[in-house]
Amino acid sequence: MAQAYMTETGSGGQGPDRRGPRLRRLLDSVRSDRRVWRRGIVLAVFAVLLALVMVLHAQIPNTLGNLGSLTETFLPWLGVFIPVLLVLALVRRSATALIAVLLPTVVWFNLFGGLLGDKTGGGGDLTIATHNVNAENANAAGTARDVAASGADVVALEELTESAVPVYEKALAPTYKYHSVQGTVGLWSKYPLSDVKEVDIKLGWTRAMRATVNAPDGQVAAYVAHLPSVRVKIEAGFTARQRDKSADALGEAIADEKMKRVVLLGDLNGTMNDRALNGVTSQMRSTQGAAGSGFGFSWPASFPMARIDQILVKGVEPITSWTLPSTGSDHLPIAARVKI
Repeated sequence: MAQAYMTETGSGGQGPDRRGPRLRRLLDSVRSDRRVWRRGIVLAVFAVLLALVMVLHAQIPNTLGNLGSLTETFLPWLGVFIPVLLVLALVRRSATALIAVLLPTVVWFNLFGGLLGDKTGGGGDLTIATHNVNAENANAAGTARDVAASGADVVALEELTESAVPVYEKALAPTYKYHSVQGTVGLWSKYPLSDVKEVDIKLGWTRAMRATVNAPDGQVAAYVAHLPSVRVKIEAGFTARQRDKSADALGEAIADEKMKRVVLLGDLNGTMNDRALNGVTSQMRSTQGAAGSGFGFSWPASFPMARIDQILVKGVEPITSWTLPSTGSDHLPIAARVKI
């Protein structure tokens, strides 16, 4: 029995000994086969270019079809090309391509790796939500009930039509005692509102407003904004000039705000990476980036690809941020809890 055991153990112990020569033979084959370095040069070039686009995205000019802003809107999705390049490099058995793929991988994780973790926390004293309800929403009452069910203390709605406003007012009245509608945007609150006014974002009609929310733990200046839509057209590229002009005007209004605690809720039709929103994003921080989990994409609702709906804060502490379930809109509602 002892002899049989020794034989079995000896046989099993040869595994590592056999793997050693195999590894050496593999390394020898790599050293002897110079084609593993010459193959995949084109893939390696693509990998380097991908890394450069991500690193130098701010240098891509907007003079031609706002190409820079378009790239920045979908910047996280450039990471989709990394596994594709990796698979192709393995298929080509190219050591050069495999090493080159490391470059965009490191860059992508440096840019977006922080969003992959869960930064949500507990506590906070004010829950806020925002939703572009879609002017063509066929179930306004249901959408209102869904948003109210989030438990938010303050709700901002964008893309309100004149005919839909009474529906939202009626559906939200049991939960929110105070509200104001200015143009196509509105703010509903469990706490009294004061100093309500329109905000001019250079459109010629009202798509932004400001109000003071008199919450139990302190006053907060709440801005609601719906910046102009952008379009991708073959002949014109990324048409965002009006959006950019309105973003600058909104940034000026926030910079002139006298209150220290400020929240901005709305559909900004742009991501935090888009340089065109620098007038706003340079002053405020995203609740999703500071206290969320994942990217929090909000549009389109059927297959979210970008977070163009934002909750930005200044002078308050983000505690947690999340995306709410789909309603009858083409946008997802988003919510956050902050500490005043």
